[in-house]
Amino acid sequence: MKNRAADARDFATLRWLLAIAVVGACGPADGPGGRAVTDAGVDEPSSSTVQISSDSTPLPLDMMLSGSDLAAPVDNAGFYPPSDAAPAPAFAVRLAIEQTRMLFEPEIPQPVCDGSAVELGGSCRGGYDKRLLPAFTLDLFTAGEVLAATQIGEMLGDERTGGSRSYWHVIPQYGRVWRQPGDGDWSRAAFALMLVHDMENHAHQGLASFLYDGDEVTDLRFQFVQQTAPFNIPVHFVAWGAAEASLEAGAFGDLEDRRARVDSALAARLPLRPWGELVTALADEGLPEATLEGFGGPLPDDYVVAKALVRNGVVYHQGSQTPYGPYPYPQEMRFGPRSVTKSITAPLALGRLAQVYGPYVLDLKIGDYVDGLDPEYDDVRFIDAANMATGMGGHGSSVTSPNSTGDGYVDDTYDDWYNGAFSNAEKIASITENGSPYPWGAGIVMRYRDRDFHLLGAATDGFLRSVRGPDADIWEMLEEEVLAPIGIHHAPIVRTREADGELGLPWFHAGIYVTLDDVAKIFTLYQNLGQHDGEQLLHQGLAAQIFSTEGAITKETDLSVAAAFGRRAPAPLAAGEGLYKMGFHLTPHVDLDGGAVVYLPGAFGAGSNQVIMYPQGLISIRMAKVWDCSECQGLSGPEDTIAAVNRLLGTLVR
Repeated sequence: MKNRAADARDFATLRWLLAIAVVGACGPADGPGGRAVTDAGVDEPSSSTVQISSDSTPLPLDMMLSGSDLAAPVDNAGFYPPSDAAPAPAFAVRLAIEQTRMLFEPEIPQPVCDGSAVELGGSCRGGYDKRLLPAFTLDLFTAGEVLAATQIGEMLGDERTGGSRSYWHVIPQYGRVWRQPGDGDWSRAAFALMLVHDMENHAHQGLASFLYDGDEVTDLRFQFVQQTAPFNIPVHFVAWGAAEASLEAGAFGDLEDRRARVDSALAARLPLRPWGELVTALADEGLPEATLEGFGGPLPDDYVVAKALVRNGVVYHQGSQTPYGPYPYPQEMRFGPRSVTKSITAPLALGRLAQVYGPYVLDLKIGDYVDGLDPEYDDVRFIDAANMATGMGGHGSSVTSPNSTGDGYVDDTYDDWYNGAFSNAEKIASITENGSPYPWGAGIVMRYRDRDFHLLGAATDGFLRSVRGPDADIWEMLEEEVLAPIGIHHAPIVRTREADGELGLPWFHAGIYVTLDDVAKIFTLYQNLGQHDGEQLLHQGLAAQIFSTEGAITKETDLSVAAAFGRRAPAPLAAGEGLYKMGFHLTPHVDLDGGAVVYLPGAFGAGSNQVIMYPQGLISIRMAKVWDCSECQGLSGPEDTIAAVNRLLGTLVR
């Protein structure tokens, strides 16, 4: 046959009651470890997954061998070992996947990036073809029943093409290998595969499978069945197809060492448990059955991609539904959470730099570390950019009473900056050409601006290079010194495209691709005030500031005159007024016992993505895909989730 290739010490509640005025000391949390995995180290099927037998597989042998296109995606259960699966032989192969045309439902608008804007979204430039799965290569190997690759968690783009280049990149994740009755000498391999863009933050969660027998493989069958919020392709779609693949010679080095590293990475994951176990646990604690009713709502379920609650070091997950059944590898799903990125990049970068070099880094000036900017940036501090209060932009009105945080945000130059400026130098030039000072100066008025966070990334990177040399990289520092120590071994993030092929600047504003495990670990690190396993990874005082209103910027109240006279923010603020600080929206609520205002730090991203931190180490997560949704109007906020968690905590939302 032709060679082919067809997933603490808990935060004291008192801290939250005092957060409005005081940032106190707090010890690290001692959250339980463990792994919510099978003996092989990857997901058990979701609690809502129907684990089928091989005689009812949606991907029968003749289909896998045919190489022909299917009329539609199949049930996701076909990409997971059936109930009667048997162990498969070990292998280590280099699989070269050819570029192929995908099938879509519905058909996507503007299939080739011609620079024109799409309805309600942005544009894409450069002639890239959105219909093509890119060509890529995987060095695959087995670790027990786990299917792994040396490229796990990496963004892979077109490698071999003499014609059109794909708009897409892919991120491979872990999977499984098995044998099933009726397949003869063939064994099966399947894995999670994300379809992403390297200059966007749009993730499609998918699955891929092929058969192998010695030195033969079938076509790679793939389907992308769920997604986070679109922008440059403003429709929700599913895509599927079969890509030709071939085996190539590859050098794997010490396979046992690679397998040991896979075991270590999987063992470092937080336990992932089905939602029903949490409901049962709460009942055992004497809490009413309806305690968490409404969690993740009232957003319609069709627009929710994943939702979870982190409690006592365990991620309780509501099964990730798709049009083709539950997603069988929920731990492998990577999401494009948009501006939730801001709540990850700014606190991690500033917190780590403050820990290593001192908290003075917050007061360093953007203009000293980024060339080519308006001279006004010589007075804009790193913390001003993190607070979205640079006083720069100039495309909104000068009205600040009341202030509109979105005034001037997506102006008529935004798409040229977002989609038209590929390199960091081009993005900086666009900021300089299309921005001007507001009359109030830095650190006073909050106006939402992605470009402020891009500059923060450029400035922190520039500072790091000034102290560590020209080869330093801010994201590599965070990967090595913060993320790896907390058990995050892969952290793909969008970077600027540099013409010389050099590593581009990471997108601090909206570029990270995360899993539920990643989100839980990063926000748990914040809850533990930057400490992990006895090591202070982030500056404790700066991490504590996330939970304090001190230095926060009011969203709506005009404090420009108060600031000019050195006055503090009025207390209390207007009823329900939120604050902004270091990438976090601080949302006010009232504690039932003492009636004190409590501010919950929340990370929010376009598409209705939400991550919110609560007392007692609780973290709620919702990943969604809201876009042009008339039925979602007024239903996308966090109120129902906060109400559910507050019932768990015994507090009352005002």
